[in-house]
Amino acid sequence: QVQLVESGGGLVQAGGSLRLSCLVSERIGSNYVMAWFRQAPGKEREFVAAISWSGSRTTYSDSVKGRCTISRDNVKSTVYLQMNSLKPEDTAVYLCAVASSWLKTYSGGMDYWGKGTLVTVSA
Repeated sequence: QVQLVESGGGLVQAGGSLRLSCLVSERIGSNYVMAWFRQAPGKEREFVAAISWSGSRTTYSDSVKGRCTISRDNVKSTVYLQMNSLKPEDTAVYLCAVASSWLKTYSGGMDYWGKGTLVTVSA
């Protein structure tokens, strides 16, 4: 059973930055996609960003494009989300997830989920 553990969340002022990390408990196949989602209070979960195993392919939601960068270190079995120019509307629980295909990623039908890390952006 693959386990994902997020870290790096916290309280930050608007305009600030945070880097989230997600440690994967075991090596996963080279076809696996790593992704970040978020869920704000009272709202549905939404896709944030995703990255291929090699790192050569990334995709972002329009809401974070240009402000966030997803990356991964397969040696450390870790995926990162660097978030800059944070806004109060970025406040949410950020969840790391893994899927065996991009199709699953786009549909949100991920194979494994972390428990999330809370990001709070104050105005």
